[in-house]
Parts: sequence; structure tokens; C-alpha cells
Amino acid sequence: MSIRALWVVSYDKGDSGNLRFSRRYPTVEFRAKSLAGAQYVAVPEDRLIPQLLMTELGLIDPEKPYVAVRDDCARQQRCPAVELRVGGPSGRTLWPLLTIHQGGLILACLPLVEAPPDPRPPLPSLASVSQGLALLSGLQGFLCGTGGKLPEPDVLASRLAALPSVLLQVCPLGTPLDVPPQAGVLPATVAPGPGGAQKQPAWKAGVHRGRAVVSVALTEMVRSMQYGNRNKQDMWDVHGMVMCKCEVEGVLPNVTVTLTLPPNGSPLQDILVHPCVTSLDSSILTASSVDENDGSAFSGPYKFPFSPPLEPFRLCSYTSQVPVPPILGSYQLKAEENVLKLNVVLKLHESVRNSFEYCEAQLPFFNRHQIGSVDVKVSSGQLEVSKEKNLLVWVLGQKFPKSREVTLEGSVNFSGHLFGPTDPLCTDLTAYVKLFFRVPDLTLSGCCVDQHSVQVYSSAKPRIVTTRELASSEYYIWNSTGDAPVSSGLMIL
Repeated sequence: MSIRALWVVSYDKGDSGNLRFSRRYPTVEFRAKSLAGAQYVAVPEDRLIPQLLMTELGLIDPEKPYVAVRDDCARQQRCPAVELRVGGPSGRTLWPLLTIHQGGLILACLPLVEAPPDPRPPLPSLASVSQGLALLSGLQGFLCGTGGKLPEPDVLASRLAALPSVLLQVCPLGTPLDVPPQAGVLPATVAPGPGGAQKQPAWKAGVHRGRAVVSVALTEMVRSMQYGNRNKQDMWDVHGMVMCKCEVEGVLPNVTVTLTLPPNGSPLQDILVHPCVTSLDSSILTASSVDENDGSAFSGPYKFPFSPPLEPFRLCSYTSQVPVPPILGSYQLKAEENVLKLNVVLKLHESVRNSFEYCEAQLPFFNRHQIGSVDVKVSSGQLEVSKEKNLLVWVLGQKFPKSREVTLEGSVNFSGHLFGPTDPLCTDLTAYVKLFFRVPDLTLSGCCVDQHSVQVYSSAKPRIVTTRELASSEYYIWNSTGDAPVSSGLMIL
């Protein structure tokens, strides 16, 4: 639900009204125009709103018993959702215009109706009507309080002056997210501070108040295709991203996060940054995994100065070329009637810390009957059969043995009564082992964010929290005795 426009009009008996506040949302208006097509009716200029609104509500010429544009019996009165005639008695109308008035103050908004304008949908079916009324009711409480009378003129003026900041929080870009505070009390996220002269950008719906915390999480995802065949080249790639959440006071605080590499680390490539990054060395963006590495690529440190949004966001992403995948494996599968003989070997590379959050290998079987019996031994971990009886799950736990090598060997009989799932690719001996793992406090590239390198220019000293981890993504080991899909080039991110 969104709002096309919102107005606050004040009036005294006998006058034509005074527009005290107006807010329009061009992006919502563009959607309204796209939805209505040829039946689109534009919102009139602000100078026309008080006269049109007060005529519709019967507040102009109240002494006259009959006003055609107001009292014609052909018009259907539907309070508090009224129609606003913008082109005279025979002109086009805006509907539904929602209104609430208290004393000499009128609050009105025009919600976006995401339905064909003709015929008009029933009011109870429009969620935008109830949500628009809730917004107006909240604004009424903020401006007028609960006493039933208007506040003093200077108090009302100060609350109207704060209304833009309140709407940034409760209705950013025309979408109501929250209820306005009561009786003129500014919420903490929009309360003015010492730096209140700084203009609030439209994309930032408020500022943070409270304990300052900056969290930076670095995650690297590794993909791999291993074949165990001299005629097929194994492939792997690493994709990293830095997620940030900055709870820092100020309208536009400045934060700098620095990524560093070990002395022998490969330069980061294909770097993309969030639009909030204010400046960047051009050499950071030129390194590409498509180009041949000439050894002169920028190798850090990588500094990213930015003014953060309130919500968590991805500061940057990158790729990295590493010499070996973290887990090397081989998979051999042989068929004898309804029995498959399996042999799987997994070896953890010496450069990878032997401390997993979790690690498991899954062996799916397609285009066969369900698993009837399993005679398999594993050198480490536990073996489970899925409830669907078409998958072996090898739970390796949090550590490899001291040798850093584990094996699985045995046979599986497919004598179930039901046929298992099908896959057009995995026919005959085309099969794979898929690995799932996560290693805390490790990246393959060696990239890290040092707590002391995070700089925050703010009145309060924040608590800095940094983490990093390595996780698997599409990590396959194919049966070396069968066919397997092969990419003709590098794996594309």
C-alpha cells in the first residue's frame, strides 16, 4: 500500500482554507499512472486543494441549502472516502480521497488503488483505505493530541515543522511502515541533535539513536567441480562479500572499512561496491578475472569510505583466485545389477583450519528404485539414509581426523518397491557427491577486516564487531567412472 499525496489544511468559519502542509510521492504517482492507463487522473496543484476539499466536505457556503457539485442526488456519499472533482461538475474525479477533520484542521491523503478504476472496487476490499486511515489517525494524534481540541498555534506550527522528519520514518517514499508518535513527541530516530543543520536525505528514513555498534561480516563462498579424470580439468572459484550494519549516530556519519590480504595473497578481482561508497581508488575496480594476471594488479589494502544506510547492506563483493580447493575428493561408482559399489575419499587441504561449524557429504541417486539395504563403512562420522530412501547423508561433524583424510566404502542395494526421483542428467553412472560445509574465522584468499582498521567519524565511540567465514556453494565431486558435465571455460559468477 502506498500514498500518492498527503495534505493538511486549516480553516476558520467563512474562509476558503489554508494549506499548511503538502507531501507528494512522484514514484507512487508514476505507478498510479501506469495502473490507470487512459483513465488516469492527475493530482491537482496544491493551490487548488483547499477549495476543492472544503467544497466536497460542505465547509464552503454552509449557509446555502444546495450546492450542485456537493449536493446533487446522483452523487454517492461515502465518508470518510470521498471523491474530489478536479474538472468541475462534469469533470473527472479522484477517488478515494480519505479525510479526517478535527476542529479547524483537515488531514487528507490519496492512497494508491492497485485495481482497475472502473468499475470501482468495494471499499472494504481495499487494504489501502484502512492503512491510509490508520496513517491519518496517527498523524491526527501527533498534531492534535487526544484532548479533542487543536493545540495552540505556535505548538501546532512546531509540530507541522517536524512532520517531514516524522514522515521520513513512518512513511518513507510514500509507503506507511509505522504509526506516528502521539501528541507531538518526536521518536528518537528523528529527534534533532547537535548536528541537526545537516539535511536528511530522502533515502534514509531517520537516524540512529542509542549505543553505537558497527558490524562487519566477511563471507567467502567456494564452488568446485572435481572429476578425478585426467581428461577433464577440475575447476573452482571463490566469491566473497562484505556485509555491514552500522548503528551510528548522525544524519550522514562517515565510516571506513579496510580489507587486507596476507603478503603472498592473490589480488582481489571483479570488485563491486554499494552506491553509498563515497570515493574509491580506480585501481581497485580494474582487476578482472577475465584478464590475464600480469602481477601488477593492486593488492591492497582496500579502503572503502561510505555513509551507511540504517539497514544491513552489502558493502562490496569480489572474486579471488586460489591455488587449490579446500577439500579434494574422488568418487568411484560401479554397478552390478541392482547393486552399486561406492568408494569416496575426501582430503582436507593443509592450508584449511580443521575446525568446521558443520560438514557433510550427500550422495543422491536418481532414476532407480528406492534404497533397499546399505552395507557401507565410513572411517569417520556417521552415515544416514534419507526418509525418501534416495539419498545417503555422510555427516562428518566438526573435524577431520589427524590424517585429514576420510573414506566411505561399501555397497547399496536398490530393491525398494517404489521408483525414486528422476533426473535427465544423472543417468547410468553419471553421479556426484555434493559437499556442504562452513568454516568460521577463515577465508581462502586470506582476506580479513581488522577491528582496528574500521574508522568511524561520529560523536560516540562505537563497538566494532568483525567476523569472517568460508562456506561451500555448489561443491561437486563427480563419479570418475561415468560421464559428467564439463564447462568449456571458467566458472562464471
